[in-house]
Amino acid sequence: MRNIICLICAALLLYGCGRSSNTEVQKSSLGNILFITSNQHTYGTTNINTANHFAEIVWAYDVLVKAGYHVDFVSPRGGAIPIGYIKTSDSIQKKYLYDATFMNLLKTTKKAININPGDYTAVYYSGGGAAMFGVPENIAIQEISRKIYANNGVVSAVCHGTAGIVNLKTDNGNYIYQGKEVNGFPDKFENKEAAYYKEFPFSIEEAIKNNGGNFVYSKKGWDGYYTVDQRLITGQDPTASKIVAQKIIETLQKTN
Repeated sequence: MRNIICLICAALLLYGCGRSSNTEVQKSSLGNILFITSNQHTYGTTNINTANHFAEIVWAYDVLVKAGYHVDFVSPRGGAIPIGYIKTSDSIQKKYLYDATFMNLLKTTKKAININPGDYTAVYYSGGGAAMFGVPENIAIQEISRKIYANNGVVSAVCHGTAGIVNLKTDNGNYIYQGKEVNGFPDKFENKEAAYYKEFPFSIEEAIKNNGGNFVYSKKGWDGYYTVDQRLITGQDPTASKIVAQKIIETLQKTN
């Protein structure tokens, strides 16, 4: 994993050369969607590498941009984010891994302070172990998502990305998932005895349940399982990434 992440960081630097990080992109008339990612490179304070899940990013991104939506990226610190869990045998992953324009987006993610929530109709929290750190406790990112949701927008997450909504509340002070079906990577598929898991600040499943959410999941796993409860859309693992993106589109079409 260390070699993969080092390779990707090098690729990000390479693709960023000669390109301005301030390049403006034409916004879509259909709407703009904000992908929320993490800057975390390791599990907690250990030297165990982690990253944002590349497939969870590009599978959803590919569906949304092909449908005509514009996608931006934000992270707690802005700038480059680590990516991993990459399979170049997958045609979509390979396509974007060698797409200089796309990779530059991951090198120049925006800071929350530079985001106007009014410009976006949905947020998508991607996963990977990195998603457990930096994002869930980030008040500025929570505020962005809260305002988008309050403006009739969609909040979505996949896999460990659901950690990002654990502390998210609506305007009335209730957790966004209170009384709703919600999904993410369940404890059943975690290795609770492993060093990586012991660094997690919380269990996604337990936190959701303790805060009044109805955490549901597929016991089979890796079968594209997802939930849609009004404007809250969540997926269990990477296999749900494309479906979550499709449900974002369907929900936006119904609400706008």
